[in-house]
Amino acid sequence: MISHRQGNAQRIAALDERAEALHLKRGMGIADARAMHPSIDIVEADPEADRRLLEGLADWCDRYTPLVALDGIDGLFLDVTGCTHLFGGERSMLDDILSRFFQQGFDVRAGLAATPGAAWAAARFSGNHIVPGGEEEALLAPLPLAALRIEPEIRASLESVGLRTAGAVMAAPRAPLARRFGATLLLRLDQALGRLDEAVSPRLPVAPLSVERHLSDPVVLTDDIERLVRLLALTLKTDLERRGEGARTLALLLFRVDGAVSRIAVGTSRPLREPLLIQRLFHERLAALEQDIDAGYGFDLVRLSVLSAAAFDMQQSDLAGEMNDDGADIALFADRIRARLGEGAVLKPVAVESHLPERAVAVLPFSEAPQRTMPPKKPDKNIPPATVFRPERPIRLFRSPEPIEVPVTEIPEGPPMNFRWRHALYRVARAEGPERIAPEWWRQEQGQEDAPTRDYFRIEDSDGRRYWLYRQGLYDASQAAPRWFMHGIFA
Repeated sequence: MISHRQGNAQRIAALDERAEALHLKRGMGIADARAMHPSIDIVEADPEADRRLLEGLADWCDRYTPLVALDGIDGLFLDVTGCTHLFGGERSMLDDILSRFFQQGFDVRAGLAATPGAAWAAARFSGNHIVPGGEEEALLAPLPLAALRIEPEIRASLESVGLRTAGAVMAAPRAPLARRFGATLLLRLDQALGRLDEAVSPRLPVAPLSVERHLSDPVVLTDDIERLVRLLALTLKTDLERRGEGARTLALLLFRVDGAVSRIAVGTSRPLREPLLIQRLFHERLAALEQDIDAGYGFDLVRLSVLSAAAFDMQQSDLAGEMNDDGADIALFADRIRARLGEGAVLKPVAVESHLPERAVAVLPFSEAPQRTMPPKKPDKNIPPATVFRPERPIRLFRSPEPIEVPVTEIPEGPPMNFRWRHALYRVARAEGPERIAPEWWRQEQGQEDAPTRDYFRIEDSDGRRYWLYRQGLYDASQAAPRWFMHGIFA
């Protein structure tokens, strides 16, 4: 028996058949139950653990339909429309569900009907019952008011006027019921009878494409799983080609015979549909998760799903049948590294519109960075090359400029004669500059504060080491004295 705190009292939250045989009921106080039967075993409720268990069962029910929704704290909704024929019909499917739950140690009740409301009532008040279409009213008529999924306050109000069954409510005039008991009562009634549609919102997104393989002999070895991935990807390729798409996110679902489900997802930086490449991605991911995946007694159902897809751009091969796309190899290499080490393992620098060097480049995950899908165009020989000024930049740029001390400069606007950085004194032998970088005018127009003007110098010390430092601010009597910073090191 399980107890929980309700108000200031401990009450019975759930009990088994043996406890029911002792005339104990839900909602009864624990003190009263112990007074009647001092030897009963009572366990404190753990709602979070119950929630995790229910979500695990919902994952397992994905083997029957991807449209699985949670129903309160102890129920599941499965929208099996168009799925029953895969299991030999409605009765065979229902028997298979009940049998598998029983083998896992659960005592469950199920109902199957054309409407969620009728299926809910059949499962909780009729027990393992299939309601033919159009017979929802006959099912509900003899059942108590709780079968309509209405609030306890509404049920108490209906019982106070003599309406104690769903059939009595259906026989009563609708207008007085709506005025006295609210529109929720009629809404639930119409939903159960199929007069109004009631959608089942799945707890997980439904994959647009999925292929699966039921196994008579469960698999345990990773090599067998990888071979199944390639076979499923080969089937998936046909559907992707028909849609003109490639997969961007793929998920592998492994259903264990005892009810546990493993979900393994991989992402691609480019649309992908080649089975061998998909197998390689999952090979890396399975290798990374080898210690976390427990095969138990084996997996009897393997499913490969496309969670997201994008248009697949076909490329023309040359006369030798080869593709001139070096970016594809780099993308595949990055995808395999990400599958093994995680999304943040491969980063890509991306140019940003900014004058300041530390803002000119942003480092993004490889999958989020813009990808070049076509090879660069070769320059036209008839067009003369344009002259482009490319200022010299250090091989190593610091993430944040580091302050330095400059005691003396040749002239107010010139380079330093020596400087102190990280407690060491450096004497300047040669200097080039300044290269002035002004604040970004568009930030000032938007009311954002920005750094003062910078004058950058390329400095070489007496030992031949080269540095990139700058003076922030100008020598002006109306402003504070300028500050000096080290920003990078040349090779």
